[in-house]
Amino acid sequence: MTSEIPARPELGNVVVGVDGSPSARVAVLWAAAEANRRGRTLHLVHAADTDRRALFANAETIKAVREAGRELLIETESTVHQRFPDLAVTKELSRQEPVAGLRAAAGQWGTIVVGNRGLGGFSTLMLGSVGMGVAARAEVPVIVVRGDGDRPESGSVTAAVRGASDVGWLLVAAAEADSRKAVLRLVSVWNVLTHVGSVATMLDDLDEIARQRVHEIKALADRVRDFYPGLIVSHHVETGTSTPGILVEATAHTDLLVMGREHRVLGAGPSLGRVAHVLLHHAHCPVEIVPPAFATRVEET
Repeated sequence: MTSEIPARPELGNVVVGVDGSPSARVAVLWAAAEANRRGRTLHLVHAADTDRRALFANAETIKAVREAGRELLIETESTVHQRFPDLAVTKELSRQEPVAGLRAAAGQWGTIVVGNRGLGGFSTLMLGSVGMGVAARAEVPVIVVRGDGDRPESGSVTAAVRGASDVGWLLVAAAEADSRKAVLRLVSVWNVLTHVGSVATMLDDLDEIARQRVHEIKALADRVRDFYPGLIVSHHVETGTSTPGILVEATAHTDLLVMGREHRVLGAGPSLGRVAHVLLHHAHCPVEIVPPAFATRVEET
């Protein structure tokens, strides 16, 4: 008698921000490929921000802004259908500012995709304010498209894990790997510097902490295999003194890096955390941030 396989999380529709920038164009095609893999709808959103603009612009200007937005959406849809002729595509001209517009369009189960730069600015290393705002505030997964869009696929998805509490968002990473028929690599960085400095810290303590970390990551890998018996899952504990540096290096050899967003600290507002912040600015591949609220919903389904 075979054991019952737990219900797997389903990846939702893909919502992508459209603003006419080169970065957004790359993100749109990446998002289209993602929606195509999922068998889901691609929803194009151009946030015209006309509600705010109406406070200082005349009616003629607002009309021109909206018309330009409609033309951009039509042009973008045409570009997507040239590459993915059978993909279901919808369009939305939002009156809200970009962060609010994308969050509203995604609902409870969508995935938001944005480019790593918006209009304006000059450095391709810096994440635009919209991307940063969505990644920090959305209650659904957010993927910031970084790296070379023409880079050959590696056949792997990497999950940056910390411990047993990561199981909720890790199932999202597993679903991403499964949709790609890719290997899922669990990578945990054991930074010895975080355990050094205490009077009570001894070498034997450090060895035991390292063994415990390896045990936790292996348990996470086993949990993922419960949901995805056919998925190849590897687990690695890397030792170093720079967690962001090790993870940035890992992004050079994978198709997507997935990580959980940190919980708010004492209600201080949304936070990406130092590691996520560095990855969103310097990763070599797209980075997916899964917020705590979404991870909890995944665990409960």
